[in-house]
Amino acid sequence: MLERRKFIAAAGAGLAATAVAAPAIAQSTPDVRWRLTSSFPKSLDTIYGAAEVFAKLVAEATDNKFQIQVFAAGEIVPGLQAADAIQNGTVECCHTAPYYYVGKDPTFAFGTAVPFGLNSRQQNAWFYHGGGMELLNDFFKKYNIVSLPGGNTGTQMGGWFRKEIKTPADLNGLKMRIGGLAGRVIQKLGAVPQQIAGGDIYPALEKGTIDAAEWVGPYDDEKLGFNKVAPYYYYPGWWEGGAALHFFINTEAWAKLPKNYQAIVTAAAGYANVDMQAKYDARNPAAVRRLVQSGAQLRPFSPDIMEACQKASVELYAEISKDNADFKKIHDAYMAFRNDEYLWFQISEFTYDSYMIRSRAKG
Repeated sequence: MLERRKFIAAAGAGLAATAVAAPAIAQSTPDVRWRLTSSFPKSLDTIYGAAEVFAKLVAEATDNKFQIQVFAAGEIVPGLQAADAIQNGTVECCHTAPYYYVGKDPTFAFGTAVPFGLNSRQQNAWFYHGGGMELLNDFFKKYNIVSLPGGNTGTQMGGWFRKEIKTPADLNGLKMRIGGLAGRVIQKLGAVPQQIAGGDIYPALEKGTIDAAEWVGPYDDEKLGFNKVAPYYYYPGWWEGGAALHFFINTEAWAKLPKNYQAIVTAAAGYANVDMQAKYDARNPAAVRRLVQSGAQLRPFSPDIMEACQKASVELYAEISKDNADFKKIHDAYMAFRNDEYLWFQISEFTYDSYMIRSRAKG
């Protein structure tokens, strides 16, 4: 609550500083009503809840003059059509994973995660200080979208499998629910990717329509009950080293907002961005213990699988870059940033984390 009070106080101070005359106050604090469609069901309180946190902060910072009503996936449009609702002006705002829309253009994937890409801290560094959001928003203009980072899950799990996966050959013929460009990567190894919204994964896995499914991580996966229908829980999710969510805003709706409202929306999105990852990091440890106690069998992907998938990823990026200038432009900047980030992380972050993990194991 202290952080929220600071946020509201800061936003209020900003409004006061610009309020030099009564007419200026009236113009800068209009009544605004937006609708926000989420790509997620209400049952996933962490990932869906980021939109509620965002809307609440915007309302509190404007004395309820700017209200954003949040709708779950399916209440206005299906979860995987949220970006379409922004593009055509059905709603003003949505909360979604940009990589859901790689069918429109694979460049969308850089807004969420690409296989063997950045972790969540590096992702935020790229967004905010590495030119990432400038590159992405220049691309999103084509789709009538203004984007703000709005959450991160951290490195995701590799998903739930009905059978063990020991070698790259075991992926051949496997039907798997998987998001973003990872589907095209595993397709190179003979798997059959499926794009399925979060709320529809369990019945597909239960009925055997799919053989495996990835979603997020222990906290959400436990809620969705995947451990009841697929015993093998693999890690890491090499396709989502730091999966980012975004608030997509219709460009005309954004342009109509006063500058101070735009600043409040940006600040609220930034808070939601940090808050989501903090919640996952706080809740995942207990959830993974419960899952293992219930019978989930943790398995690391073998080095052979990791190497085969990374090789396929590099091949895929080269293939897309040949025919897609937008993808190549962002890919080249993103990968250069990734290389510099891991130069730094291997010196300090990795060394410290590795020591602490070994220390914990020793008791």
